[in-house]
Amino acid sequence: MYDSFLIKYGEIGIKGDNRHIFEDALAKQIRLALEKIEGDFTVRKERGRIYVNCAGTWDYDETVTALGHVFGIVGICPVVIYDTGDYEKLEKDMLDYIAREHPGCKATFKVKARRIDKNFPKQSMEIDADLGAAILAAYPEMKVDVHTPEILFDLEIRDQVYIYSKIIPGPGGMPIGTNGRAMLLLSGGIDSPVAGYMVAKRGVTIDAVYFHAPPYTSERAKQKVVDLAKIVSAYTGPIRLHVVNFTDIQLYIYDQCPHEELTIIMRRYMMRIAESFAQEDGDLGLVTGESIGQVASQTMQSLLCTNAVCTLPVYRPLIGFDKNDIVEISRKIGTYETSILPFEDCCTIFVAKHPVTKPILKIIERSETHLKENIEELVKTACETAKTLTVR
Repeated sequence: MYDSFLIKYGEIGIKGDNRHIFEDALAKQIRLALEKIEGDFTVRKERGRIYVNCAGTWDYDETVTALGHVFGIVGICPVVIYDTGDYEKLEKDMLDYIAREHPGCKATFKVKARRIDKNFPKQSMEIDADLGAAILAAYPEMKVDVHTPEILFDLEIRDQVYIYSKIIPGPGGMPIGTNGRAMLLLSGGIDSPVAGYMVAKRGVTIDAVYFHAPPYTSERAKQKVVDLAKIVSAYTGPIRLHVVNFTDIQLYIYDQCPHEELTIIMRRYMMRIAESFAQEDGDLGLVTGESIGQVASQTMQSLLCTNAVCTLPVYRPLIGFDKNDIVEISRKIGTYETSILPFEDCCTIFVAKHPVTKPILKIIERSETHLKENIEELVKTACETAKTLTVR
């Protein structure tokens, strides 16, 4: 029954002279999302609004799902479009809409009209009053409630009349591509896919790096990470995923360094390698799923030690979240069930029995001097032999 969708956006509306840049980026992301599904869709901007016109054979639920993955959208409004005519026709159109969308309705309601076409004979408040009266006459069991109505009938009077009464929430945020690129350290756990989602929601294009440790981690563990990247890419667009063989580096650290420092030193080399790929890809920072105090490598002292090897900024969108917050988001975006599959990643395989929780940077740096004979060559080999996939 719908002809089109009106797309509502949030923060974009408060932008200044460059607002059109963000609107264009949002329209582009909508087009990309709709390319994946069947239908003839036209996306257009019009005076502070974005519309998706639908034609041909298309599926309502599939279209709403696709739009629901586009960052920047705060509301998806299924719209019925009527041709403008005389004023009596507007009342008939309003009643026709209710009969189609809300048959037998007994709810409280409010009418809210926006008269963009200033040639239309009455002003917005007059339209609200007249249409409210027409609805009450046709549906005497309905009641007006201007403060908390059960149904809000929105009308936009342009070259045509757009009527809608449903707003499906979108993910919010900013359109992908409006705030640079970043490199996500992606593992098979719950946290890092959520971190990627959270940063992408701010308009950041995501690349990713995964550290694989065969034979200690299986091909199923790697596939789990690829599957997580696929789920996240529904929101972010295609993800360039670098798969790094980290086994030789881990074994060398295990042989040469104090075991209670293994996690921190391994993490520091992961950050170094991730930063090298980030610089190649033109990324402006690293992204991790760390949250203060969640594990030994995420205490304030541990984070200071891992940060010390980076020249790029490290973004930690989950830094103040507790685990329940993170799990809730992972369930919402669809990564949770994949994240909890029982395939270990390289961090959990090589974890020390009693890891240091308050490492001192100078001591960690001194321990790393034991690696100087071979570590640079091992890091170089790991980078040169990494496999890069495009995940979508």
